[in-house]
Amino acid sequence: MKLIKSLTILSIVGIMVASCGEAKKEEVVEEVVMEEAAEVVETPNIVGVASANTDFSTLVTAVGTAGLVETLSGVGPFTVFAPTNAAFDKLPAGTVDSLLKPESKDKLSAILTYHVVAGKFEAAAVIEAINANKGKFEVTTVQGGKITLSLVDGKVVLTDANGGTATVVIADVAASNGVIHAIDTVVMPK
Repeated sequence: MKLIKSLTILSIVGIMVASCGEAKKEEVVEEVVMEEAAEVVETPNIVGVASANTDFSTLVTAVGTAGLVETLSGVGPFTVFAPTNAAFDKLPAGTVDSLLKPESKDKLSAILTYHVVAGKFEAAAVIEAINANKGKFEVTTVQGGKITLSLVDGKVVLTDANGGTATVVIADVAASNGVIHAIDTVVMPK
């Protein structure tokens, strides 16, 4: 009788251990499936990348006000020389507020599209183009104006149509439809 009780208890314990092992296997399989699903995350487009970075909050607001969200979310590819919040802060007092008014939409759109070049030009390609063109490379912006790119102390500098300059402070911020280069000053078209 003792032998039967012992075998019964061992059988029950064995079943419990086996079922616990199965539950753990299910958990492990579920974890692996969850990890694989997380790896499929796609890089956001230019607007999504800029929106996720608080240093571009003024730019994101301006892009929305100018009605350019759909354009900059499009297929592209685009290269955006994106002014940081600090760049917008360098503008004369009241300039940003004035540009964000509905009656300034066309002017704001012209300024913002002056910061965009059709095509994807990562830093290495920009530097190569500058070097291949005797230290200066002119690009045509989506706005239609020209910006001259050059190197100063190893950094890419933009010179706008008015002679104003901006320096690339962060290069090659990847987006699904292009690349962003953060700049320290807002450049202005004529």
